[in-house]
Amino acid sequence: MSEKPADWTTGTEAIVYQSCAACGTLQYFRRSFCVACGAPDLVEKRASGQGTVYATSLVCRAATPETRAHVPYNLVLVDTIEGFRMMAHGDHELAIGDKVTAHFAPFAGRLVPYFEKVK
Repeated sequence: MSEKPADWTTGTEAIVYQSCAACGTLQYFRRSFCVACGAPDLVEKRASGQGTVYATSLVCRAATPETRAHVPYNLVLVDTIEGFRMMAHGDHELAIGDKVTAHFAPFAGRLVPYFEKVK
């Protein structure tokens, strides 16, 4: 695997996923091997930030003292147009099936993906 492209986990406004060169499986978060076939040959790609809401959950209780200021906040599972599913933050009004796009917002001292409904 070559040098990792910067993404939101390093403070850059980007979502990066992996594609297995051996079997074609897509995966998100990064790993050093393919979760489907175990191959170490992964290609890293930048996602568009477009997708569809698969599930949504409003969090009303802070998990840590750092998240207390953000309660309530919405966590969403998004099926990206690239073909992988990811969890991120999103607008409170999001519903299953909504088309969404990502931008990035501060949350508990970090920059995180934040989805909002496509207008």
